[in-house]
Amino acid sequence: MLVVAGALAISACGKKAPAQLPPEPGPATSSSSGGGDMGMGPVAGSQADFVAKMMGADTIYFALDKYDVDAEDQQALGRQAQWLMQYPSKRATIEGHADERGTREYNLALGERRANAARNYLISLGVEASRLNTVSYGKERPIALGSDEASWAQNRRAVTVTID
Repeated sequence: MLVVAGALAISACGKKAPAQLPPEPGPATSSSSGGGDMGMGPVAGSQADFVAKMMGADTIYFALDKYDVDAEDQQALGRQAQWLMQYPSKRATIEGHADERGTREYNLALGERRANAARNYLISLGVEASRLNTVSYGKERPIALGSDEASWAQNRRAVTVTID
């Protein structure tokens, strides 16, 4: 008797199939008005569009304890400035980073100098200063976690991120 009552209780909790199943998923569509590949790809003027167009030039790298913008950085920042001029309502934040060596305070100050160096160069190319913010993360947001020169070189950077 106890077994029958238990079986009834369990069967009462069972899931029932829905009366109507949802339609099969179709091909992905995009409602972007970015043109190009018939709605495929990132929305024009979005952060994804910025990253796609920059092809790595959204990040510039620095030598140990340096914050000067070299010729390679100038090319990358030139591409960023062109994109930003194409979308005059877009704003950007430039994130300054440092490797793990040094104190937290030193690396925050170095990250700030790196972000400001990139910002100042973008301004010199015609991007309005009011559209550019900076933030320093110091050594708090490494992109490479190793404790070797190759990892440190990747972490000494300034990254431009567009915002709405």
